Amino acid sequence: MICADELGPVIPRTFPPAPGWLPDGHRVKAELDYSRRPEKTWVCGGLRPADGQEITMPAAFRNSVNYQKFLQLLEDANLTGDIVVVTDNLSSHNSKATREWLEDHPRIHHVFIPVGACWLNLQEGWWRLFRKAALAGQPFADPDEIDHATRAATAQLNARAKPWIWGRPPPPTRQLRRRFEYRL
Repeated sequence: MICADELGPVIPRTFPPAPGWLPDGHRVKAELDYSRRPEKTWVCGGLRPADGQEITMPAAFRNSVNYQKFLQLLEDANLTGDIVVVTDNLSSHNSKATREWLEDHPRIHHVFIPVGACWLNLQEGWWRLFRKAALAGQPFADPDEIDHATRAATAQLNARAKPWIWGRPPPPTRQLRRRFEYRL
């Protein structure tokens, strides 16, 4: 089983300089460079919950062609057995081109989560770790830097991967203090 989803768009942007004061007493003003430009990047990800390993692929567009390339990566990474891909109902996941591609790859089976229940997909939890490791506060000049940060963060997170279990772990058992008994 593999939980798959897309993250994005991740946009190359730079952050303004730290706030400060000019010699003449005025505050430094700089606009935030944030806009949707043509060089935005989507990151496709597939989490294998059994061992916690992740496969990521940056893509310039979120469409059926890139989704099929991502499915091919998943198939190449999992050489034996059937592959069940748990994903959302995005149009590129259920398009005619994708369904035809899946007919030629009978090992891959799609299971769609209900609309509005993204929390059922374990990939969403992995994205939180990924954002913290690769994207938080990082300025990116171009999509190649996003690609490099994606590969580096995925390698780091895969190095310390553990099996994923859906749900919250039970609370630790509390050690009770000694009980004293007073007798009169």
